[in-house]
Amino acid sequence: MYLDKGYHLTYCTNIHPGETWDEVYQNLKEYLPPLKKELSPDKPFGVGLRLSHLASKELLSHDVLEEFKQWLKVQELYVFTMNGFPYGGFHHQEVKDNVHKPDWTTEARLGYTVRLAKILAELLPDGMEGSISTSPLSYKPWLLEADAAKVKSVYTTSTEHLIELVEALLEIKQKTGKTIHVDLEPEPDGLLENSKEIINYYQEWLLPIGVKKLQDSKDFTKEEAQKAIYKHLQICYDVCHFALAYEKPAEAFSKLRHAGINIGKIQLSAALKTELPEDVETRAEIAETMSTLAESTYLHQVVERSEDGELTHYPDLTFALQHIRKPNAVEWRTHFHVPLFTKQYNGLQSTQEDVAEVLRLLQQEQVTKHLEVETYTWEVLPEEIKKDLSTSIQRELEWVLKTINTQHDAEDGSSGRSRPHPVTHR
Repeated sequence: MYLDKGYHLTYCTNIHPGETWDEVYQNLKEYLPPLKKELSPDKPFGVGLRLSHLASKELLSHDVLEEFKQWLKVQELYVFTMNGFPYGGFHHQEVKDNVHKPDWTTEARLGYTVRLAKILAELLPDGMEGSISTSPLSYKPWLLEADAAKVKSVYTTSTEHLIELVEALLEIKQKTGKTIHVDLEPEPDGLLENSKEIINYYQEWLLPIGVKKLQDSKDFTKEEAQKAIYKHLQICYDVCHFALAYEKPAEAFSKLRHAGINIGKIQLSAALKTELPEDVETRAEIAETMSTLAESTYLHQVVERSEDGELTHYPDLTFALQHIRKPNAVEWRTHFHVPLFTKQYNGLQSTQEDVAEVLRLLQQEQVTKHLEVETYTWEVLPEEIKKDLSTSIQRELEWVLKTINTQHDAEDGSSGRSRPHPVTHR
């Protein structure tokens, strides 16, 4: 939905099961019109579209895309962002590290992403930029035993494919006038998982390889090539993922800004946070509670902070639970997209404060206009905090709107100003 200062807020439709276009379309028709009626009755409502590889191919067949465009128009809905990270199945099966397959070393990942960009160019309203989030190149544990030559090959091949993607996005811009950027999404154990690794990747790989390739293929100057890379390859700032890296939002924003790297969209999500007391018996109780969340669908990486600030990474919650009695461990953060609207449940905490801080920072600096709620673990949450899916989605979006308005009122109160609320949805 449209917010003040040109922001667009939506939720990611990856929470709906369905890998075929028919399944995706049925979910959109079931959930989007009622949500628009409740949250944005007088203005168009934005859509964060997730299409699998299969659904993206089906959408481009025959007149399917034109039919979808007409439906969006009638319903006063608009697509401004897409989730291009999960390529294949994302529900009712073991996903785990398969979410990274195929990675950016493959032609399959490139072809899929270019296809999404072509679809988005057709759906995107005039005058609006489009964003597509994607994998952080590959998955680190796959390279644990790889030699230096193999690691170099992964970075090089991935970068070459990303520059081919830039070339495709430049062609889309030339043909349609639509600007689309693909946003690398750092996450725990991804080949890129924090601001330091992002900046290093741009400086050591993306710019050196990309500038030369664009100079050769497009006859660009060095400055033109750099501009194209920075414009069309940006970062998806998933708040949960950066919280797992123990990076404060203001610090991460500052580092990326000073490196010239743009944030293409922000995914509003909270991680599970667990404060570890010294008492061993209490830790045993915490372990019992957390074991109920160690399910088989998604990766739930754990990053542990010790008393001296050292971080220890565990590839999944099941492995981390074996080390919960570690004496100097004081906090766990777990890759589990818990609901935004609650700070605590089952004796555990969340990184909700990071989401609130991001929303506060956005009132000071518009690092992006694209905001997407991405709580997708509803099916595997404890029963006591489950609601029906439509209510859950609405509750998340309303929490974001309320938080923005509360912060805005606090800012005006401290300055003695009186201004209208930036967000109205009824």
